Amino acid sequence: MSRCGEEKIVETPVTELAARAPWEDDKVSAVEVRVDGAAKLEAVHQAWDKKLQWAVFIGIALSAYIYSLDGVTTWQYLSYATSTVLKQSLSGTISTAQAIIIAIGKPLMAKLADVMGRAETMLLVAVLYVLGYILIATAHSIGQIAAGEIIYAFGYTGLQMLQQIIIADLTSLRWRGLATSLLTAPFIINNFVAGAIAQGVLPNWRLGYGMFAILVPVCLTPIIGVLFYSQYFAKKTSRSPAASSVVDHRVIRLALADMDFIGLILVGASLALILLPLGLAPEASKGWKTPSMVSKYMSHPEIQPAMIAVGALLFPAFLLYEWKIPKKPVLPMRWLRQSAILGACLIGFFDFISFYLQYTYLYSYIFVTENWSFLDLSYFSATQSLSLTAFGILGGIIMWASRRLKWLLLAGVCLRLLGVGLMLYARGPHGNTASLVLCQVIQGMGGGFAATCIQVAAQAAVSHADVATVTAILLLLTEVGNSVGSAISTAVWTSTMPREIAKHVPSTNNTLLYELYEDMEAVVLYPLGSPVREGVISAYQSVMLRLCLASVIISILPIVACVFLIKDIRLTRAQNDVEGTDLSGEVI
Repeated sequence: MSRCGEEKIVETPVTELAARAPWEDDKVSAVEVRVDGAAKLEAVHQAWDKKLQWAVFIGIALSAYIYSLDGVTTWQYLSYATSTVLKQSLSGTISTAQAIIIAIGKPLMAKLADVMGRAETMLLVAVLYVLGYILIATAHSIGQIAAGEIIYAFGYTGLQMLQQIIIADLTSLRWRGLATSLLTAPFIINNFVAGAIAQGVLPNWRLGYGMFAILVPVCLTPIIGVLFYSQYFAKKTSRSPAASSVVDHRVIRLALADMDFIGLILVGASLALILLPLGLAPEASKGWKTPSMVSKYMSHPEIQPAMIAVGALLFPAFLLYEWKIPKKPVLPMRWLRQSAILGACLIGFFDFISFYLQYTYLYSYIFVTENWSFLDLSYFSATQSLSLTAFGILGGIIMWASRRLKWLLLAGVCLRLLGVGLMLYARGPHGNTASLVLCQVIQGMGGGFAATCIQVAAQAAVSHADVATVTAILLLLTEVGNSVGSAISTAVWTSTMPREIAKHVPSTNNTLLYELYEDMEAVVLYPLGSPVREGVISAYQSVMLRLCLASVIISILPIVACVFLIKDIRLTRAQNDVEGTDLSGEVI
């Protein structure tokens, strides 16, 4: 019996499956397939030496750097391309579609990594990156840009997944947290250099995309080459047949049958119905009240909240479907009966809801309530990201030294609550620059500790064969938390801010009140201390109070999940806490 009380699934290596005769196809069931990607990595571990190990880590470091540099620069090129050059203000809509693909693409890429192998999937990721960016760099229409961004999004989410999966393949539980957190280290540098790079590239946005079409494959070639060479080396030394396995057509057929496309469609539709109204709202001339926000044929303003409501209802429907119907669901319910996986998913989900409740409009709040320069605003926006990165690495070091994770995780979610709670003071009339910055640093500290711990906790609770899928599920649910938090924040902001401005600004001029709500730059034309500016500031403080209170309440839930669902496992040299084997598959 398995640890969750279900019948243990006996898995058959792909090499053995491929060796079966064609007339034995009817004897092959989907649950028998031993994922090829994990089997290859275990075989490689039996064959390689320290030089190959270091080559893999250097390759991963290069891929992490280019992933980070891409993430902090190309969004600026997209805004310029769609708004300034092509006269199409649709960057928000394209970014929304990207967010949906980045979320639902994670389980898809995890399955490909399992079936095809890590090296093969990384090669596919490089191809998707290059193809997407070439389409954008040569675009002469908004449709071509959108197509390129969608193709690129699959490559982007695939690279994120492959980095996490390969790190889980190559590190023991003791080192996992530190290695995972180090993947984010390039953001410390790139947050500061992104502005200079964008300034040097723009307005020639085509050059920016063309540069990445070259840089991405150059930076991914080392890790792709090392992984392929490692598999070849393992085959040559005849240490394991798994390293030389070829993906048989029967394996591909079974994998496609197990892909659970209906589940992916359900979760994708849920995210689309939640996110698209948010992405389209800024493009509308009258915000949510514009009937044409979704389409010129959608003449009722009730369409927008209705879309979000349907999207919110579809997610429970997705969970019910996953529980009852597919043999190999995107989200296996048997995993959610394991407290460590359920706890990790709930912590990630609620933590992201809480974060985006008070962060979505934080830039707007600071822009209106403070007289900061754009450089100061840029540094403030990066404060929490830098804190997350630095303290995530520190958390990995603590996990390595203590060989435990639960108490660090508990400290992380408590610090997160403290940071959000301090926002109640910082966003008020007595708040100051120091309190605003301190809130971001404390939240980043807690978030860095928590993010590192929950991923290791979830990966430790499954066998090596399932590590890719469980990582994808955890990251998917955190993306869903992002969507829910942003949706609630936007709903509160757009429904209450006009009323609060009308209440606090000493004017009955509806045109002025609407302009103050719609345009932040119109607000800052009034100096601090003027009745209009102070009235708008009071309105912003009132709305932010609601968002911060909701964020504080939600922040309590990760603490509850940590206390009751996460066990204090010992971080050893094992690959996971289930099989009792090391990285090469040998029993410890």
